[in-house]
Amino acid sequence: MNGIAVFSGIVMLCLAEAAAAKGPSFACDTVAAGSIEALICEDQELSALDRTLSGVYAAASERTVDEHPPRLQAEQRGWIKGRNECWKSDDRDECVRQAYLLRIVELQARYRLVPGNGPVRFTCEGDPVAEVIATFFQTDPPTLIAEYGDAFSLMYLQSLDHFRPDTYPSRAMEKSGLCV
Repeated sequence: MNGIAVFSGIVMLCLAEAAAAKGPSFACDTVAAGSIEALICEDQELSALDRTLSGVYAAASERTVDEHPPRLQAEQRGWIKGRNECWKSDDRDECVRQAYLLRIVELQARYRLVPGNGPVRFTCEGDPVAEVIATFFQTDPPTLIAEYGDAFSLMYLQSLDHFRPDTYPSRAMEKSGLCV
């Protein structure tokens, strides 16, 4: 009888660990009902995205130990506040999903956690001072970082599902006969 009790205990422990692996990186028992955190706890895909972000954030943190002031932690707190604003969205699940996907690829690209192609250098009007440097990253969705002087911009590949060429001024002017 004792052997069965021990075996049952081991099975229960394994099941509890498996269930925990399906949850997010934070404790669900302390979240407020109806909150974005509760939504994440209830949704396996959002929980998986949270665990993925937790791992990517940890890897990025390892690369920022000498960063002064420590921006990554402050930015993450700001990102969480932004993610929690998804309660205002008509499609909360999709809003949270997109927030996670974009934050994951942002950290992967900014902290060079995934392979990149480049840098590729573009010179504006032949002036080497006016140089744009682009590095492309193999994230999902694909990203690139464009640098110009001290400024940089992270860009995401966007779907063309909603692209309407007739809404661009050059097309409108062509149709009106103002441009040839």
